Amino acid sequence: MASSRPGRTTGTAGNGDAWVVIPLYNEATVIAGVVQELMATFPNVVCVDDGSRDGGGRIAGEAGARLVSHPINLGQGAALQTGFEYALERGAHYVVTFDADGQHRVEDASAMIDRAREEDLAIVFGSRFLDDRTKAGLMKRIVLKTATTVTNWSTRTKLTDAHNGLRVIRQDALRRVKLRQDRMAHGTEIIVQLGRTQLPYAEHPVEVLYTDYSKAKGQSLLNSVNILIDLFIR
Repeated sequence: MASSRPGRTTGTAGNGDAWVVIPLYNEATVIAGVVQELMATFPNVVCVDDGSRDGGGRIAGEAGARLVSHPINLGQGAALQTGFEYALERGAHYVVTFDADGQHRVEDASAMIDRAREEDLAIVFGSRFLDDRTKAGLMKRIVLKTATTVTNWSTRTKLTDAHNGLRVIRQDALRRVKLRQDRMAHGTEIIVQLGRTQLPYAEHPVEVLYTDYSKAKGQSLLNSVNILIDLFIR
């Protein structure tokens, strides 16, 4: 599918063809700040409330995001798929996947969109291992590197960070994505499906912020272990 190559963008006006998709589950204490910071750069933000019990969906909507709700928790893969379909129905040329917990930087997402436009890339994967900004602990690095090695082997890709939630996907690639894995395995599934498109992709250095909030929720290491478990039981 042919694609246009818009020039470099700044501010919300230049990103009108991009939608940020945020899977949301019980992040009421941080989601307003995440949405508000994004909307200074991206006018189109949709949160997919995946059965939250803490009112996070309502808070996201009050902060300015569009809101789509699952009545029960279906998993992050299902939430992303719902968000993809919502954005495509509204004419998105690019979709940015962005975590709800404040670990991603808007500046990185903006730079990835710019790179996709300038280099005519269909997919830009964020990687926390292309520079030294991300302060991950030793065990987390080992687990994530192992997960990346397994994913690269099983998907025949060559990524340095296969399970980073910050991605930019152009609409021609996104239309070929149909996520069916609900837990952490969706991260491998999306790479498989994007790889099959044979469309041009690149990795871009990003910083993942391991905050006191995310560590208190156990995400510093537990999610990485869950990724490995899902990889080996698929």
